[in-house]
Amino acid sequence: MRTLYHLPLSPFSRKVRLVLAEKRLPFDLRAEKVWERRAEYLELNPAGTVPTLVEDNGLVIPDSSVICEYLEEAYPDTPLLGRTLAERVEARRLVAWFDGKFAAEATRNLLYEKVLKRMAGRGNPDASAIRAGYLGLRYHLEYLGWLAETRKWLAGSMMTVADFTAAAHLSCLDFIGDVDWSVSQSAKDWYARMKSRPSFRGVLADRLAGMTTPAHYADLDF
Repeated sequence: MRTLYHLPLSPFSRKVRLVLAEKRLPFDLRAEKVWERRAEYLELNPAGTVPTLVEDNGLVIPDSSVICEYLEEAYPDTPLLGRTLAERVEARRLVAWFDGKFAAEATRNLLYEKVLKRMAGRGNPDASAIRAGYLGLRYHLEYLGWLAETRKWLAGSMMTVADFTAAAHLSCLDFIGDVDWSVSQSAKDWYARMKSRPSFRGVLADRLAGMTTPAHYADLDF
């Protein structure tokens, strides 16, 4: 059985989980506390980050973007990069946007400061970073809403890895109750479509000791 090393509240891990599930590829999950810097894990992924996918044949694929590109090439029956060259470019652009700009301006300032920093034993949250995170999240929700209003899916006419990347980041922030869905009805409607997919069930079932999710987190009609 292929194995995915992950953290439950890592959006990069969740993106890969969603893509694997959407492609109907079975996998086992193995939680990896990256801050412990285990020697055995560093042999698999010298960067010491999650996710890392280990295939049945022993092939090791680190980094969420590399994993998703690999899955697209190795298992093309369920394509998730778009039909045309233009859609494939746009899908990749949006993956870079959410994994880069969104992650830096919203995810890191909120999820890392409020949850992951404590888990890793790296001190108290930075209040100024949290304020910046809320401002950044609002901006990104407005942009996501515009995309959802003007296109069938974020990158164009078909659902792509761009949708799963955005949904993965938002699901982590929604888990901690930080998403103000009133900012954009279009973004909320798009996310409702995403979380209603069977591939989302595992993510919606995630729970962490000592943390309570908002009542709407797993509600498909939130």
